[in-house]
Amino acid sequence: MDQKPAAARWTFLTNHGHVLLCLAQSPGLRLRDVAAQVGVTERAVQRIVADLEEGGYLTRRRSGRQNEYEIDGDRPLRHPVEAHHSVRGLIALGAEPHGRSAAKVPRRRAAAAKTAAARTSRRRSGTR
Repeated sequence: MDQKPAAARWTFLTNHGHVLLCLAQSPGLRLRDVAAQVGVTERAVQRIVADLEEGGYLTRRRSGRQNEYEIDGDRPLRHPVEAHHSVRGLIALGAEPHGRSAAKVPRRRAAAAKTAAARTSRRRSGTR
């Protein structure tokens, strides 16, 4: 019997999570390269990217002859057990060790504007 080591038989993240991490680290990565890193077919990655787009987790933008992907780091994770965490936290988990970080995920403008407005309001009222 040829059995894989326990670490190779299962993982903590789904293929959706793996694809999201790959695109967070390299937003212009070709889907065939994502497929090779994740260990699935290119067609599977296309379906996953479509799911992530439909769910509002990423946006595909054309850049010359290839796509670039922007991830909404403020979106909550989908399962009720982890819904109190955001995609940004997941990406931070996938950051490379030894101080090298994953690609920065831009905050949505609305969230950034809300934060800036709250700071301005606190400054005016004299609270921090």
